Amino acid sequence: MASTDVPAARRRPLSTLERELRGVWALVRRNFHLIRRYLGWEIVFLFYNVVNTLTIGLIGLALPAGAARNREVVYLAIGALLWNFLSILFQEVSNSVQWERWEGTIEYSFMAPIHRLTYLLGVCVWAVLYGLVRTLVVLVGVALFFHVSIARADLAGAGLVLLASSVPFIGLGLVAAILPLLSTERGAQATQVIQGVLLLISGVYYPVAVLPGWISWASVLSPATYTLEYVRNAVLNGASVSAVLPISGVLLLWGLVLIPVGLGLFMLAERHALRVGALKRNG
Repeated sequence: MASTDVPAARRRPLSTLERELRGVWALVRRNFHLIRRYLGWEIVFLFYNVVNTLTIGLIGLALPAGAARNREVVYLAIGALLWNFLSILFQEVSNSVQWERWEGTIEYSFMAPIHRLTYLLGVCVWAVLYGLVRTLVVLVGVALFFHVSIARADLAGAGLVLLASSVPFIGLGLVAAILPLLSTERGAQATQVIQGVLLLISGVYYPVAVLPGWISWASVLSPATYTLEYVRNAVLNGASVSAVLPISGVLLLWGLVLIPVGLGLFMLAERHALRVGALKRNG
């Protein structure tokens, strides 16, 4: 009679690392299926992002034809594209708790047998993948709509800065994610205010030099300021990887500070929310 024993490789218990990595992948898959569930809305939001980026780029076409107009269109399009990517990272991470409440999954997610770091890592991995896909779709729309030259661009340098900037924005998202934990409505509202302030002070559609003196100092506190400046330098002026390497290192270090701080604050806020009964709420 053939043996019905399960092969030894399949009976081997999972290590802690393997179990947590499976938890990260499970969260990514869950969020993907949520996107499929609301596919109609995703298409609408993506259409709006494409049209919004094109509208902003069209402002540059108001200039007389020539190199200056080409540069202005690219300048504005880069701002819109990068803000699309960075804001998705920030929103996906900072509003993760709020969306868990709306879906009615917060109790299951927070009681799952995984470390809280695993939960947050899964959210962050999904945010990066989701943001990249959305931004690439918008980029294709911009490339098909505008016939502008980026012959001088160093795309490797621009990509390096963009990748490095993802880390501090994830850290900022983790810090902001404590707000919906502490207050359901006001916390979610506060994350939108934070995002609005970042949009204002980071020079998304204009140089930060034009900001009024009383607020211009705040631009140095935003990682988006440096991301936009150096990506534009790489695309418009051809700044090489070696030229953007120092700022990429600074952005990575910035993120390596913000992520542990955000994680620690999130876990403290979670314990407080559990103690006062503020965590569970659907709808």
